[in-house]
Amino acid sequence: MTHRSPLRVLLYAALVAGAFVSFFPYLLVALTAFKTQAQLSSTAPWLPGWPPTTDNLADMLAGDFPRFLLNTAVMTALLTAGQLVFTTFAAYAFARLRFRGRDVLFWLFVATMMVPSAVTMIPLFLIMRELDLVNTWYGLLAPYVLGTPYGIFLMRQFFKSLPAGLEEAARIDGAGPLTILLRVMLPLCRPALGTLAIITVISSWNSFLWPLIITSGDDTKVITVAIATLKDGIGVDYHLMMAGSLIALAPMVAIFIFFQKYIVRSVVLTGLK
Repeated sequence: MTHRSPLRVLLYAALVAGAFVSFFPYLLVALTAFKTQAQLSSTAPWLPGWPPTTDNLADMLAGDFPRFLLNTAVMTALLTAGQLVFTTFAAYAFARLRFRGRDVLFWLFVATMMVPSAVTMIPLFLIMRELDLVNTWYGLLAPYVLGTPYGIFLMRQFFKSLPAGLEEAARIDGAGPLTILLRVMLPLCRPALGTLAIITVISSWNSFLWPLIITSGDDTKVITVAIATLKDGIGVDYHLMMAGSLIALAPMVAIFIFFQKYIVRSVVLTGLK
């Protein structure tokens, strides 16, 4: 026990240090959001401004920022719904249906995960421009609403882990592939669907590069792009940027608080350490 105690103390010290490093950027966001422009230059970044002010939050909420927040929520909801529907159908086909070239097509599709997303941005933009979808909701959603290689891979592996006897029993009762998927498989796939939903919500809410490229008007602007545009040619309004970041962060914190049990399950399911 005496030999383990110093190691345990070092372990906890390392964990506390790691937690502090991870939490510190969020602390800076919160502290800066409640500072005035004068307090930014007169107070250390890691110290709160006194007296704290809510004018930054009020200024952001009084402008067009709530509209951008709504745009982001709509985009996230549509992408999540599309991912869950189309990814599930594609993954079931790759896992359970038999057709020529199934495995080759699947692994070619999954291999696209090795391609950095930035590489495909220009080709995607050119395609959207030819289809006259630039600065539209269709152009914003189209590349990702029909599913992603990672989502299809995740759901396909989960489908393959389910006992084949369930399908055989359903087929004996006269059920077709669609009935088997909707009534037999999907009720068993709630952990995987929850994992996919959480991953999609987080990635969609934080999406920046594609919305920045494909949109230019306020009708389709999302919060990540709106926060970035607070940087003008003269300087950066850090107090407003941090206020906007704090507002954008609040829904993700709420999701974590209310769905942390499912988030932990998603981490276990995806094998992340």
